[in-house]
Amino acid sequence: MNDRIAKLQSYMEHRELDAMLITLPKHVFYLTGYASDPHERFLGILLTPDKEPTLIVPALDEEAARGAAAGVGAFATHTDTDDPYAVLKGLLPGAIRRFGLEKTHLTVSRFERLAAAVGASEYVDVDEPLREMRVVKSDDEIVRLKRAVSLVEEVLRRGLEKVTPGVTEIEIVAELEYQMKKLGSEGPSFSTSVLAGEKSAMPHGTPGMRKIQTGELLLIDLGVFADGYASDITRTFAVGEIDDKLKRIYDTVLQANLRAIEAVKPGVSYASIDKAARDVIEAAGYGPQFVHRLGHGLGIDIHEFPSIHAGTSDLLVAGAVFTVEPGIYVPGLGGVRIEDDVRVTGSGVEVLTSFPKELTVIG
Repeated sequence: MNDRIAKLQSYMEHRELDAMLITLPKHVFYLTGYASDPHERFLGILLTPDKEPTLIVPALDEEAARGAAAGVGAFATHTDTDDPYAVLKGLLPGAIRRFGLEKTHLTVSRFERLAAAVGASEYVDVDEPLREMRVVKSDDEIVRLKRAVSLVEEVLRRGLEKVTPGVTEIEIVAELEYQMKKLGSEGPSFSTSVLAGEKSAMPHGTPGMRKIQTGELLLIDLGVFADGYASDITRTFAVGEIDDKLKRIYDTVLQANLRAIEAVKPGVSYASIDKAARDVIEAAGYGPQFVHRLGHGLGIDIHEFPSIHAGTSDLLVAGAVFTVEPGIYVPGLGGVRIEDDVRVTGSGVEVLTSFPKELTVIG
């Protein structure tokens, strides 16, 4: 935590910032280890050149913050009847010329209140250094990510025991999310998706009362938070015997998944990873049915930088963690997606997910 704060302080000095305020709760957690959902209340960590970092928290969260936060030199609190921006103003080192903040997080309303209190001449976006820091995962972060992966894979194993013709999509969702809590996760990292038959052709379909039937595909996309870090896995199953066309679609997606993973190594572009998978799918005649990017970064958020698609020029670096999730979606018939979580190593790739990818018949 201290190293991360030190990097931001170095950035603050390089950019000649008089102060910096971090307000995104995920970034407060990333910098201090204190995880909180403040709802509408003010939460932030204030960095200034001449003082230790100050964590500003609602008074009702002070005890929890003091027990969890690391790398923080001081705490400031506000009650529900206080003006938190007045509290912030009282912590500033005199007149402020350049003030750093996260522009993508602040609403216009909050920025207006903050600007009235700070009175800076210029407001500088500090999202870039935070994004760059978060791309490279530390050893501790990898341990947490692996635990999140291990948990979700056990959740999936247990959930599949409940799959039988006649059960509804939403019943399987309920079982999976029950198992998430039972096994010790903090909960789902996104809305669990269970889509059967023709609905599996909807990449972002909504589970409902549709009953699972023999002879169709079942797509399950799920993830959990564990120790503040997310996992994300998709597997597609055959409910009983499926026809040759669905088997061919499945085999094509599997080969695209494997080809993309084989292409992962430091220094190559994310666009080339996307292309490795897309070439397989296009060669099989399903190019138009692969309608989304190959994957996304993974860490304290379920979707974070980088975005893995053909239009990015960013290069892979050792320590980056992201998903590889090619898919084919044929309206009216069904869809297949196979998603793994991978880490870039010094020489290649480590696949964090280990749940079998061969076509599995269930039910």
